[in-house]
Amino acid sequence: MKTNFSRTIKMTFALMLLMTASTAFGQNIEFTKEFFKEDKDGLKKAKDNIELGDSYYNQGTIFFKQAIDPYLAANTFNPNNALLNFKIGQCYLYSNFKLKAIPFLEKAKSLNPSVDPTLNFYLGRAYHLDMQWDKAIAEFSTYQKIGNSGGDPELMATAAKSINECYVGKELSQKPIRVFIDNLGKEVNSQYTDYGPVISADESVLLFTSRRPNTVGGRIDPGLNEYFEDIYISYKQADGKWSSAANMGEPVNTEDHDANSGLSADGTKFLIYIGKNNGDLYESELLGDKWSKPEAMNKYINTDKYHESSACYSPDGNSVYFVSDKPDGLGSRDIWISHKDEKGKWGKAENLGPTVNTKYGEEGVFIHPDGKTLYFSSQGHKGMGGYDIFKTIYNDSTKTWSTPENIGYPVNTPDDDVFFVVSASGRHGYYTSFNPNGFGEKDLYMVTFLGVEKPMVMNNEDNLIASQAAPVKETVVAPVVEIKEAQLTILKGVITDALTNKPLDATIEIIDNQMNQVIATFTSNSTTGKYLVSLPAGKNYGIAVKKEGYLFHSENFDIPAASAFQEVTKDVELKGIVVGSKIILKNIFFDFDKATLRPESTNELQRLTKLLTDVPTLKIEISGHTDSKGANDYNLKLSDNRAKAVVDYLIKAGILADRLTYKGYGEDQPISTNDTDAGRQLNRRTEFKIISM
Repeated sequence: MKTNFSRTIKMTFALMLLMTASTAFGQNIEFTKEFFKEDKDGLKKAKDNIELGDSYYNQGTIFFKQAIDPYLAANTFNPNNALLNFKIGQCYLYSNFKLKAIPFLEKAKSLNPSVDPTLNFYLGRAYHLDMQWDKAIAEFSTYQKIGNSGGDPELMATAAKSINECYVGKELSQKPIRVFIDNLGKEVNSQYTDYGPVISADESVLLFTSRRPNTVGGRIDPGLNEYFEDIYISYKQADGKWSSAANMGEPVNTEDHDANSGLSADGTKFLIYIGKNNGDLYESELLGDKWSKPEAMNKYINTDKYHESSACYSPDGNSVYFVSDKPDGLGSRDIWISHKDEKGKWGKAENLGPTVNTKYGEEGVFIHPDGKTLYFSSQGHKGMGGYDIFKTIYNDSTKTWSTPENIGYPVNTPDDDVFFVVSASGRHGYYTSFNPNGFGEKDLYMVTFLGVEKPMVMNNEDNLIASQAAPVKETVVAPVVEIKEAQLTILKGVITDALTNKPLDATIEIIDNQMNQVIATFTSNSTTGKYLVSLPAGKNYGIAVKKEGYLFHSENFDIPAASAFQEVTKDVELKGIVVGSKIILKNIFFDFDKATLRPESTNELQRLTKLLTDVPTLKIEISGHTDSKGANDYNLKLSDNRAKAVVDYLIKAGILADRLTYKGYGEDQPISTNDTDAGRQLNRRTEFKIISM
């Protein structure tokens, strides 16, 4: 009896152990005949699918997404294999549908938590992307403990960094910024990868990069297992929607990688990444209605052995910011700046320094049209995962950049958020992001910033409000308001011949009147005559429009440092050099109630001197005009003295006196009402008139 009882006890204990093991691991079913005796054909097909999936899986991460379908077919036959579930989850993390990884990795863990030493890392990654912060931290921490006995050093470092990003993510997601985030829609986005948007300052033109089958050459890059990159273009339509994106074609796009990088504020010049020589930056220009063949930038920007990936122009076009992985930087990829020299060539590049650059990667640099706010993406700084978008502001007094600020959630996410650009108004941002509800692996999105006090409104109403501001048709002094961003004026319009209305390709000079210095030069489009310039607040600007065979046209914009954003439309009709032609010299300034020329007048006076020098037979009259304030006799005398002061300057500059006459008309020839400050300002003027040639 004792022997039989003892034997019974041992058998019962063994059975309990077997049941325990079955509870822990019995659900993990291998693809063997032992488990599928009744379906040998199904087993064979499943194993064939696993073999096919493994053929992609073993080639590396860029082929993982191709392994998903055969793996899923095998998983349908046997959904309870830990290793297969792990591989499917891992592959989804490298696909367009990353969050689909979660149930498969969770299943793998429930079947066999030791199926792969990196299981906790990848499950942490999946939770991280899904903003399940605490679960992600727990899985990353478990991986660190397991990895201490020989884990992958790179994954260990990534786990530690990811834990910090999860804490940042918790913080930022609890204090979301007030924005609308809208997918740009099927007219722009596709089922393929769309990224790298850039816009003109007035949001009328959009360029971006995509990997689509209709790229020039239509080839697949074997190293990436994706189509080669090409640049696409879309235009803002009258209803506010974007036109269907079109491939820009040759010569902009080639059979190599062609990626959009930076667009000038007026939309007439842009920077291109082409995959030659390890990846270099090129420039193309809109000449009439055709884009020029891209030309490589010089040795101070492009390198022989390293990768220059993205860039942008400064608003005045005199500087370029770019990203490179050349070895004399601070991290894996850094932001650099190059300035044009006196010959118009790009000079030696300077690193933006440790305030901006980190030991990790920086990418997607963009300088706002205000000339001081830099947006960029970084894997360093205080981010919530992948690349986050940051902004830093340049202090011209101290020549330093501010500590980069994360622009916040939900613009930033746990995945890569890169290539962020902002409209001149500061109201809209455009960027690339992954969203499981998007059209493809990455899509283009528009962010509408609502501000901290503006009440929420529906999208359609919001767009309607934005479209109600009528363009200003004359010179305007920007109103001074309390404002933190978008402190600039966008001046745009069309330049034409005053007689024929034919569009002209004229030169537009931007002058700092205080410094008496030309700070930027632009050209209007030869086909349309359109121009656009950005005028950051804080300067008194002179604008001179010039073309050979025409009188110059001048405008003045005095924009205080705290001015609000405004968009001013100013169409310019250039007058020919013929008898009777007359222009207003808007950058001639006098001391208050005196005939003393102020220093800010120098550039305009030099321009007038050059015209008289270039056309030596020209004889002119300089006339002075006032508003109606004050006595008529006093106004006549003041205007006469002011006209004489201009003539005296020209004589001192070498112009013969017999070519010059002057006359003061006082208040007798108004060009606007004298009942308003704005009208009186227009009436106070100095004019130039051709009296003979």
